[in-house]
Amino acid sequence: MSKILLTGGAGFIGARLASALAEGGAQIDILDNLSRGRDDAALKALTGAGNVTFHNVNLLAPGALDQFADDYDVVIHLAAILGVQNVLDRPYQTLRDNILMHEAAIAFARRQRKLQRFLFSSTSEVYAGSLLYMDMPIPTPEDFPLALTSVAEPRTSYMLSKIYGEAMLVHCGLPYTIVRPHNVYGPRMGMAHIVPQLLEKAHKAEAGSVIEVFSIDHRRCFCFIDDAINMLTGALQSPAALNQTLNLGAESPEVTVREVAEVVFETVGKPLSIDAKPATPGSPARRAPKMTRMTEITGRAAQVGLKDGVARTYDWYRRNVFD
Repeated sequence: MSKILLTGGAGFIGARLASALAEGGAQIDILDNLSRGRDDAALKALTGAGNVTFHNVNLLAPGALDQFADDYDVVIHLAAILGVQNVLDRPYQTLRDNILMHEAAIAFARRQRKLQRFLFSSTSEVYAGSLLYMDMPIPTPEDFPLALTSVAEPRTSYMLSKIYGEAMLVHCGLPYTIVRPHNVYGPRMGMAHIVPQLLEKAHKAEAGSVIEVFSIDHRRCFCFIDDAINMLTGALQSPAALNQTLNLGAESPEVTVREVAEVVFETVGKPLSIDAKPATPGSPARRAPKMTRMTEITGRAAQVGLKDGVARTYDWYRRNVFD
């Protein structure tokens, strides 16, 4: 049985990944300080399974990981300050804390006697400067050169923390896999994402209302959480993913934010119209991952369409949040 330590495991992706790995028989220690993750019914059900244990741990505290043993097979590091508004409000803390947490996770992994893999969650934000300053292809492959947006922009702090984190992992000597998630969405992801935000607006609106939608011409490829977890588990299990950087997401269809809003309105079942607002500062106009490498390595690809995924997401939010 694999023994896994998972930081940020109470969050949206972390809890679902822990659940999938636990079903496969792994013994998992979830670490989270609940600053973003939630100690809710889903987490309680997960930790009640017997082979998943939750630990309220702040990775920034001195010696935070000293209590844990040296016999883990896998370390999965998802913990980070993220979310656009959090980053805009606290750019220095984002840059500093993300690096310090990553350093703590690497130091812990280095003392493991039989470590097989360190999985690090980077971000699609690493491509933002390349889109702005270079002739970047879309969908974008993992090996395209990375360029920084201006360091004076608060949003750069998050991107830079992840690029720096990738470089630390590549050069630290550990067996690693880096993933760059692209617009993963689904139930239990909080409200800091366009899909639940639009669903909430539409759910609360009166029929015939006008809904504010920002960045309507920006284009994205959306990946439902079930598909993301399927690819993540495949990457962890595949020897070919060792020491690789992999996009995590859906390569197509690339849709506009306007089209996403229209899918949301249809899902909620109300005649609503759009009040187009300006683009969100720092938001890339396009973002779509080239998924060839992930598919070749894992044999897995996104299967859930946007309409189906939004419907599943709305069903969960309507039952657990909106009502």
